[in-house]
Amino acid sequence: MNEVAMPVSSMTGFARVEGETRDAAFVWELRSVNGKTLEVRLRLPPGMEGLEGEVRRLVGARLSRGNVLASLSVRRVEDEAPPFVIHREMLDAVLRLSGELVRDGHATLPTADGLLALRGVIDVAERVPSPEEAALRQRAVLAGLETTIEQLVAARQAEGRQLAAILEARIAEIEVLVNAAERDPSRDAASIRERLARQLSTLLDGSSGLDPARLHAEAALIATRADIREELDRLRAHIHAARELLDKGGPVGRRLDFLAQEFNRESNTVCSKSNATSLTAIGLELKVVVDQLREQVQNLE
Repeated sequence: MNEVAMPVSSMTGFARVEGETRDAAFVWELRSVNGKTLEVRLRLPPGMEGLEGEVRRLVGARLSRGNVLASLSVRRVEDEAPPFVIHREMLDAVLRLSGELVRDGHATLPTADGLLALRGVIDVAERVPSPEEAALRQRAVLAGLETTIEQLVAARQAEGRQLAAILEARIAEIEVLVNAAERDPSRDAASIRERLARQLSTLLDGSSGLDPARLHAEAALIATRADIREELDRLRAHIHAARELLDKGGPVGRRLDFLAQEFNRESNTVCSKSNATSLTAIGLELKVVVDQLREQVQNLE
């Protein structure tokens, strides 16, 4: 049975979902950016702190890397106007004091709206939900979170598809440069021997007393030291491995980052072993493309 390939995901994304229960409206917002591991930060309203463990579990079940900020806001929705509570003791105390001030001529009779506007005389009674209502609200809020997570995953996968296309293009460029290095005439032993002969001729002021056998041996030694066959083979192996990872999909960012480091190591060696300007130019261009590859890989989950 063939394994179904998973899409490559970015670590950046945003999702927002609104929902309602019988007595409240809520909004979930999830934002994620790059991170070496999965780090979840929460902003929960008072009274909803008990959701923290389940929120972390649900996010961790779908995401493996990235810094995620999960924000929840809840607004109470009342079917009817909330009841008022008048604090009789406070109201009686205010009436006694105002009566004394009126008798002494220090004040006029207070109005009803003035009395009720005094702090502490009247309050809005908050309805405390029953345990069953609280459980129902919690289930609805967590269901909304699961929907938000799904939207965040979809957003990260959408950006991941764009990143995958960019990475495939960079890998193709690396392959073209590896092929160019493979075909570069400067790698041929005869070319090395000819170049060495010219250099020695200049050094010896045109002397013709060069030992052909010694010249051939020195050219072979230089060719051996400058041979980049192993580097080119390893670069081709890394190209194959990178393409396999992109085809496989899923959370492959760490492994692709390791391959990008290996690409960089081999391109540095190609430059250091180069015995011609043409091969050096190829090696430098290879380093540029590898840096571009590695920069984009940092965004993958």
